[in-house]
Amino acid sequence: MKKLIVFFSVLFGTCLGIGFIVSKLEKKKGWVESHKPYGIYEKHIKRPLDFALALLVLILLWPLFLIISVAVRIKMGSPIMFTQERPGLGGKIFRIYKFRTMTNEKDSDGNLLPDDKRLTKFGKFLRSTSLDEIGEIFNILKGDLSIVGPRPLLTKYLPYYTEEEQHRHDVRPGLTGYAQVHGRNNVRWEKRFEYDIKYTNKISLIEDFKIILVTIKVVFCRENIELNAVEDFDEYRKRDSNTNN
Repeated sequence: MKKLIVFFSVLFGTCLGIGFIVSKLEKKKGWVESHKPYGIYEKHIKRPLDFALALLVLILLWPLFLIISVAVRIKMGSPIMFTQERPGLGGKIFRIYKFRTMTNEKDSDGNLLPDDKRLTKFGKFLRSTSLDEIGEIFNILKGDLSIVGPRPLLTKYLPYYTEEEQHRHDVRPGLTGYAQVHGRNNVRWEKRFEYDIKYTNKISLIEDFKIILVTIKVVFCRENIELNAVEDFDEYRKRDSNTNN
């Protein structure tokens, strides 16, 4: 047991050291204008710690990555990863990585079938267990994502944010976030953005730790898991605007 503790301590220390080096190189890009880091944790520790934990997970769980990759390839074909453009830090567009959960089945006219027709049983399992999300570990290593932060949404939503809601892009988006542990997809869009802004304005180690613990509980207990389609934000905002007018 003692040797195991020493091994993991050395491994984590090595990953953290690499994380600080990577963070130092990235800082040349500077922080997004108008956002001032809340404290020492956000300014100097959060990014190295994100990198260290992501690298540690990749090293320890590579067999799981391999198993899922093989299963996706057999059940859904190629490519193994689903990629999609999302707005990140400062609104900069990046490609998010997830394991595929749907096939590429098309109708007689060559158009993709509706999502519910292409979502496989294995795909439902990946989504319900959030295993499809672990591909985002690579986004964390690249610096596109943080472990905790506002979830990156679709680029088509960008024109529909209010000026206040745009501030969710002042920090790196996250693998999980404050809104995800307070209802996930079961709360109104405005409330989700309110949670995002609240987190963005006061990032702390304790809050991140709490969010990670609750996320683990939510995933393992399968709480607030919503597999049905949620109304797109752009459609929601259009409808809401028409109703108010």
